[in-house]
Amino acid sequence: MSQPIIAVVAFDRISPFHLSVPCVVFGEPHPGLPPVKFKVCAAEPGAINTTAGFSLGVSHGLSALKTADTIIVPTWRDIEERPPEPLLKALVAAQRRGAQIVGLCLGAYVLAEAGLLDGRRATTHWAYARDFAQRYPMVTVNADVLYVEDGNVLTSAGTAAGIDCCLHMVRQRYGTESANSLARRLVVPPHRQGGQAQFVEQPMPATARESRLSGLIDQVRGTLDEAHTLDSLAGEALMTRRTFTRQFRQLTGMTVGEWLLNERLALTQRLLETSDHSVDAIAVLAGFGSPESLRLHFRRAFSVSPTVWRQSFKGQDATA
Repeated sequence: MSQPIIAVVAFDRISPFHLSVPCVVFGEPHPGLPPVKFKVCAAEPGAINTTAGFSLGVSHGLSALKTADTIIVPTWRDIEERPPEPLLKALVAAQRRGAQIVGLCLGAYVLAEAGLLDGRRATTHWAYARDFAQRYPMVTVNADVLYVEDGNVLTSAGTAAGIDCCLHMVRQRYGTESANSLARRLVVPPHRQGGQAQFVEQPMPATARESRLSGLIDQVRGTLDEAHTLDSLAGEALMTRRTFTRQFRQLTGMTVGEWLLNERLALTQRLLETSDHSVDAIAVLAGFGSPESLRLHFRRAFSVSPTVWRQSFKGQDATA
């Protein structure tokens, strides 16, 4: 079987970090992962300068996209600038022949300009989501997630979410164990809990009450086995239910119920991956109350059972 070809589009004034994400995931050899043919392709003639002040030497042009199995647009330099027509046409042609097209961060704008997101679900950096939705009304924008896959088109949220998206692509191709192994090498979570909402700009705590709320959140993280409720937490913070709800959402981007569930799921993941506790014991430690409740919420969140998650991550017999 021939090696898959993965092409990344580079252009003048590109961010080195955005370009480096697919390069480090797909362009470098990793133990246990089969090799791919990796190509960085220039979107236009001329020099390619980065936003960090150094230049790139790129040997491939747009013609290399004609045979690529996956094409990644890692970002775009200016949302007010329409990408070059040759690039847009090359993306359309590639998508029509069945290639996977990926737009990381502001790369979603390039895919949208090519018409590849019309009638599809997509995401982009949260700070640009409203502009994106207004500019491309044919696209269903979900600004609360880290990446969205719709058919053979994939888009991600801003900056570091590109890593999450690329790990998802590895997981699809080579399985969960391979993606987890690569995540360990990159020293990043194999699957980040939550979405973009937790990164939306929020007012920094400015009062004693808000500081107390931050301390309470840290306290709850250490006592997830206890039966926390909105009323009990509001009481501990010496706030009314309404004030606590408003300030909690300002600080976390979530409701109390959403935040507690996310924290309990994240703790469950860690315990499944790093401990030998049974699922029944983890249900108690994470505050789910019963293994049935844990299994229900875990499957809803990750589409697999806790046992399968442990087996995939630890690479061992889940019944052991």
